[in-house]
Amino acid sequence: MGNHSYFEAFHILAFSDTSVNHLLMFFVFFVIYSTTVVGNVIIISLVLADSRLHTPMYILLSNLSSLDVGFTTVTIPKLMDILLTGYHSISYRSCLTQLYFFVFFGSTEALILSSMAYDRYVAICHPLQYHAIMSGKKYALIVGGPWIMGSVNSFFLTSMASKLSFCGARNIDEFYCNFKALSKISCNSSGFQTIIYIDTFIVILFQLMLIFISYIKIITVTLGIRSSGARMKFFSTCSSHLTTLIIFYGSVLCMYARPPSQHADDLDNVFSVLHTAITPMLNPLVYSLRNNDVKSALEKIKEKLKWL
Repeated sequence: MGNHSYFEAFHILAFSDTSVNHLLMFFVFFVIYSTTVVGNVIIISLVLADSRLHTPMYILLSNLSSLDVGFTTVTIPKLMDILLTGYHSISYRSCLTQLYFFVFFGSTEALILSSMAYDRYVAICHPLQYHAIMSGKKYALIVGGPWIMGSVNSFFLTSMASKLSFCGARNIDEFYCNFKALSKISCNSSGFQTIIYIDTFIVILFQLMLIFISYIKIITVTLGIRSSGARMKFFSTCSSHLTTLIIFYGSVLCMYARPPSQHADDLDNVFSVLHTAITPMLNPLVYSLRNNDVKSALEKIKEKLKWL
């Protein structure tokens, strides 16, 4: 463990400005969190209840929704407690625990999004061989692999973070513990910052490159289809995933891969809220509005409820 014996807890300083109405902020984040949980649970329930959605694409979607629930649960309830009670402290162990699950859910989601891109690539570019390519082993790999890799990646980064020394510094100018926030207040963070950039490249940029290649091939094949109706169907199927990709990877890259600036702390707080709160809330909305299969399953459930 690093030299953290000078204190027993960190202080979460985000939104501690007295000019901010904490009660109002509490209700804002309460609505965001409630909407996120309800929306993603609905997606998970639809996939489980409707046999037409028992395909790799929608199983991956339900995994994405499960990750979004976990992702927000790691950070938002603690923030709401701070806003409501004014108690800004978080213990060292609790901070590392929050860090572990934050990185676990985040990196697993990045890998799941990559798996979803691969699934769309196979379905559109090799439709006749889809079931042969997406065999039991391949299916287990693209669904289970991201969870295992996300867990290993999170364990590694959390282990590295536990070796940081803070020399008495304990004020975290964000609303949750993450490795970038801890590196800012550490007095031996140069090596850890290098690890962060390498990890961001492997987990985020490398996955983004694979997704980009998949969609170049998808778009090329789709544009070659003569039927305009079929082209629209393919683009409609992929548009939901593309929207999710832009929101997720855009906020992550702005948070961890942008160069330093004099307004870095303010920008970090903005992108943190976008990444941890807004993105998981929007994902169910994006898929329910842009995906005909999900809308059809929702209508089917509504019809059943009318007869109860």
